[in-house]
Amino acid sequence: MNSFDLEHLRSFVTAVDAGSLTAAAPLRFLSQSALSEQLRKLEQHANQTLLLRSKSGVTPTAAGVKLLHHARHLLALSDAAWRDLQGVSLSGEIRLGITDYCRPADMIVLLARFARDYPHLKLRTMMGKSGDIEHAWQQGELDLAIVMRIPGIHPPGSSTREILLMDEPMLWVSASAPAQHEPLPLALLPEGCSLHRLACQTLKQHQLPYVIRHIASGVRGLQTAVIAGLGIACLNRSAVPAEFLNKNYTQGLPPLPPAEFVLLKGPDDNSETSQVCTAFSEILQATLSGAMP
Repeated sequence: MNSFDLEHLRSFVTAVDAGSLTAAAPLRFLSQSALSEQLRKLEQHANQTLLLRSKSGVTPTAAGVKLLHHARHLLALSDAAWRDLQGVSLSGEIRLGITDYCRPADMIVLLARFARDYPHLKLRTMMGKSGDIEHAWQQGELDLAIVMRIPGIHPPGSSTREILLMDEPMLWVSASAPAQHEPLPLALLPEGCSLHRLACQTLKQHQLPYVIRHIASGVRGLQTAVIAGLGIACLNRSAVPAEFLNKNYTQGLPPLPPAEFVLLKGPDDNSETSQVCTAFSEILQATLSGAMP
């Protein structure tokens, strides 16, 4: 059979999130040797090495990162199916923060779907810049948060309360081809925005002159500025206006690293709020991982 054992997948995800087998074993209520045996069987079934083991802990290989994405999706769906069959309904209140770069065209539909499927769950949502969202989460003002990080701009996260949801390519976007032999006109968000820093840093590294022609206050304003031809923007793929996805006016500009969207979870303290947040985060992971190609 080509299917994966869900318990093996759960041990794999726990090991990656905990950072070591020593830390993961008690979370799975297993001895370290039993956990190691499950992971060995998983790697044997996958016919690939999934974890790199060292004195400092474990990290996923390239194949492990790929499986991790699928494993989170499968486990979330399995848990959701169990709750549905048992008639367990999510209730209570969740304070959710979402960066406005995260699939802006789909977020209204996503939140409407949650309202329809979980009528007893009250959501308080905050949408804005990733830095503001993460600060609110760190201050305990949010239970869950989705933020965007750019490799090279943000240091890699290491907290077991962080889960990589997905990544997306970053694109240069323009309504027309830039004029030759002139500084590149940029449309950006304010200086504190990570994509502002990424665009300027990338162009400086490649010694390409630029001038900031437009500063927008939010992603929607930046999209409007690009459509109006006010400048070249740097956007993750799902934030690019649909009419620009197949245009190639920025050919020749330097490549950009992918954007990573990370879910920041609350503490696992077995409280009612924590249990609701855990269930909701599983649904969120499954929805976002399957919402768009």
